[in-house]
Parts: sequence; C-alpha cells; structure tokens
Amino acid sequence: MARVYNFSAGPSMLPVEVLQEAAEEMLDYNGTGMSVMEMSHRSKAFEEIIESAEQDLRDLMNIPDNYKVLFLQGGASQQFAAIPMNLMKNKVADYIITGQWAKKAYQEACKYGKANAIASSEDKTFSYIPDCSDLPISEDADYVYICHNNTIYGTTYKKLPNTKGKILVADMSSDILSQPVNVEDYGLIYFGVQKNVGPAGVVVVIIREDLITDDVLEGTPTMLKYKTQADAKSLYNTPPAYGIYICGKVFKHLKKLGGLSKMQELNEKKAKILYDYLDSSELFKGTVVPEDRSLMNVPFVTGDADMDAKFVKEATAAGFVNLKGHRTVGGMRASIYNAMPIEGVEKLVEFMKKFEAENK
Repeated sequence: MARVYNFSAGPSMLPVEVLQEAAEEMLDYNGTGMSVMEMSHRSKAFEEIIESAEQDLRDLMNIPDNYKVLFLQGGASQQFAAIPMNLMKNKVADYIITGQWAKKAYQEACKYGKANAIASSEDKTFSYIPDCSDLPISEDADYVYICHNNTIYGTTYKKLPNTKGKILVADMSSDILSQPVNVEDYGLIYFGVQKNVGPAGVVVVIIREDLITDDVLEGTPTMLKYKTQADAKSLYNTPPAYGIYICGKVFKHLKKLGGLSKMQELNEKKAKILYDYLDSSELFKGTVVPEDRSLMNVPFVTGDADMDAKFVKEATAAGFVNLKGHRTVGGMRASIYNAMPIEGVEKLVEFMKKFEAENK
C-alpha cells in the first residue's frame, strides 16, 4: 500500500526518514540488543536519548540557560490545570480566547482563581485574532495566556499581545518548530507533540527557572508541580520514553534540514500555494481573515454541506486523507505541518482544481 498524503490535525504525519530510522532500530537500538520500547528509563542508553533530545531542542529554539525543558505526560489539556496551579500566586490570570483550546484552558483556570477573558474572537467563530495592542490587563494578573496557533480555526498571532509587563504563557501545540521563536518573550511555552514533533503521548514545557517554585496552589498534585519534574530532570516517574526518542529524532532531522528559519521559509511557500488557490477559486473559500492566517492549519468550505462531504469522500479515495473539518466549523481543513512535503500541497491543489472543474 502506498503512503497517503495525511492532512490530519493530529496525530499527524511524521518525516518518513524518521519513521524509517526508527523501524531499523526497532529490535536493536544502538547495539543494546533491545528496542527503546523495552528499555529502562534509568538506563545509560535512555539517559543519552533524553539528554540529546533536550539539547537538540535547545539548539533549534535557542532556549536560554535560565529556562528548563520538561518532557511530560497528560497532553496539553493537563497543562490547562498545571499552569494555574503553579503560576497563580495572586489567583488572577488573564486569558485571550481565540479558539476552543484557549477557551477550555480558560474554563479550567476558573476552578483555581479569577480567570478573566480579556479579549475574544468567538463573535465571528474565531475567524480572526483580536487586537491585542492595548488590552485591559489586570493589575494583579499572574500571567496572560494565549493559544499561539489555533488548529481548529486556522488563525495565528502575527504579533504578540502587549502584556504590559506580565508573564506571557503560550500553548504552541500546533505551530512549534514551524518558525523561529524568541523564547524570552514568554515565561512558559508548552506543546503537545502530536502535531509537529512526534507521536501522541508527550507534552513539552519550556519554563523560566524563576517560575519553578514550591509556592504552588494548595492541593496541587506532586506530579503536576513543575519543581517535582524539573528537580528530577523529567524522570520523576517513568516518562513516555519511546515518544521522547521519536521527538529526539525529529529534532535532529530539523537541524539537518537547516533549522527553524529554513522551516519557516518552506512553510510559507507551502501555505502560499494553498491560500493563493483558495483566493482565486470560485468553489472553495478560506474561512480566516487573510492577515491572521495560519501556516499550519488551513480551513476552507464550499458553502454547501453536501458538496463538502462529496469533496472529502473523493479526496480520501484519491489518497488525500483526514481533510474533514472540525465538527465546530464543518467544511474542510488541511493541516500542513513541517512533515508535509511541498508536493503534497501541490497535488492537493491539483485535485481541488479538478474537483472544481467537475462540480461547477
């Protein structure tokens, strides 16, 4: 069976070279006579895996020395609770709601203190990013929270909010490593890896050291304290070892390709092919205001639910899979993460043109 072009929003496609390498090492990793799947997380071999994964991520993102990198479990959704538990010293935080995940994070934070929704784009189905140049930031806010790229709705921040000196916390699950990031703009960045980095099951937290303390909300579970995880170098308990190993391979792969500036160049090129076609098409329309369009997730519609369903069905049969949009938006969505080759996008556009000609 030939490989398909997988446009899934996550878990999503991984670089073929990484999968091949992992396949070759499946039964015997580096002369150990065993798979990484079977290896003790306390072994020398695994210690090297997790340490080099961290170093490669630091190199890719230019992570300063005063930030810790934690490889955790529980997905991005568990961080919705961990963040307020660890950072809400004054029990106040400001949230900018630009999609379902930011909204869920905000709702979770409401359980632990006063979470304020200081801006939202829900009025237009999250099809834009609100103006964040002069927001009503709470004077006693412990942090300001954003979801940097909105997987479901296909929007992204081109300019960071003015937090008026408050710590910025960002969920970067769906655009991490797609372009350079100035880590120092943030107090904490986190991402579930299953979109742009590795297999589901790992969440990475990049956190400034001064934010890691014992001063957490009462009742915070030991496992959810950043200090527990940082002190144990992500090995407090058995980590998602195989997932971390694959992430490490992806980091090496990205370094080999030329790093994050190179990825940004490629991603802009890929996205432009699809957006240019959507802007010229009479059948398909993008759903996001052009200035806030994501490079990673491209939602589009025909305006007719039956036609959308027909397109998804025919596209799947032609080897373009997972194009059905999220249930809250309908239509279609092409997720074109780092691992999607440019020819995948070119062939999708060819197929869309053909479909348009046949269904005018």
